[in-house]
Amino acid sequence: MIQSHFYKQTGELRSYRFSLTLNTLSIISSTICVISKKLIDLGVLALRQRNSRGTFKPHVSIRFRDNAGDLRTFSIDTTRTLGKRLQPDAYLITHAHSDHHGKSAMLSPNAVCSEKTAVALEIRHDRKYAGSVYRLGNEIDIQGTKIKTFPTQHAAGATAFYWENEVGTRILVTGDVKDASRLPPCDVLITEANYGDPADPSCYFADDLEGMKSALFDSGPVAFGAYEFGKAQRAVELIRDFGYDGAICMEARTRALTRSMLEDAGELEGLGFEKDNGVFVVAPWDLNKLPWNMKKYVLSCRMDYPYPVIKISDHLDVHGLENMVKKLSPEVTLVYHPSGHRPSKFSKHLNSIGIDSISIDQIGNVLSNDFI
Repeated sequence: MIQSHFYKQTGELRSYRFSLTLNTLSIISSTICVISKKLIDLGVLALRQRNSRGTFKPHVSIRFRDNAGDLRTFSIDTTRTLGKRLQPDAYLITHAHSDHHGKSAMLSPNAVCSEKTAVALEIRHDRKYAGSVYRLGNEIDIQGTKIKTFPTQHAAGATAFYWENEVGTRILVTGDVKDASRLPPCDVLITEANYGDPADPSCYFADDLEGMKSALFDSGPVAFGAYEFGKAQRAVELIRDFGYDGAICMEARTRALTRSMLEDAGELEGLGFEKDNGVFVVAPWDLNKLPWNMKKYVLSCRMDYPYPVIKISDHLDVHGLENMVKKLSPEVTLVYHPSGHRPSKFSKHLNSIGIDSISIDQIGNVLSNDFI
């Protein structure tokens, strides 16, 4: 068993009884131990939680003491803990994509997300958001902790959260990032690696805006495959920026999201295939439902689609992620997203260039389902 030093500082160990079990299923290298100790010295404890099935809940929780010395726990992009078990002080929802688990967390009164994220969650999941909201860019207060919010341009409402703990450590949670230019320097960076594998050629890309513009104005109807939330709204913004002011055809929920997320989306219509020169934005897997003679493209950096791909991404590539970390200059970087091997790949890369980093699979502090 290991115990965090910030319980010892106040002599409240007997009251809290928070003990942390070291994960003995794997051998933790000395480098990981050093970085984990560095996090604790910064007053930050990264935790994973087991669910009732014995597997891990998504993502990570952060425990720290606020400026009043009170112990706080923020759960980041994770599922809601059910029943009468202890709850975190906040479920921070960075944005409304399903792999960030807002569908579950939105039902908690401790949920925290931007106004647009709350609206998107309600439209996507047809349930009422139960937490608190803020206007992106404003400061919020969670039980005495002042949190600043910054846009990441990954999707409408997507937020990076920034706060300081009792010892002045600056903590930044980014969620997914497209544009890091407005993010502040930090001491502890908790970030993503969707395209963070330096050995994977698909993790290097630049948006092909000219390719999309050329496809848009080619003769005849054209359809762009884009996810209903995030990519579809960016597609509409780009189509308008390119100078097209006609109707854009979408299915009903994508239209509702686009009208709610964008101030001036222009004319949006339902799907109708009789148009000679229509523009369509549909989910990639629905392209095959459109007429066979329509030009069809997928807006993505993935290459596993049966249609031509135009490289348009809502993420930074591996160069962009590395440059973001260097710019923010953290003492420790924790890579928590997505699932799979990429957090580990990116974390190893950061360590190889002299930036202290651990990935979510290397977190040794594991709580049972009876806690957070």
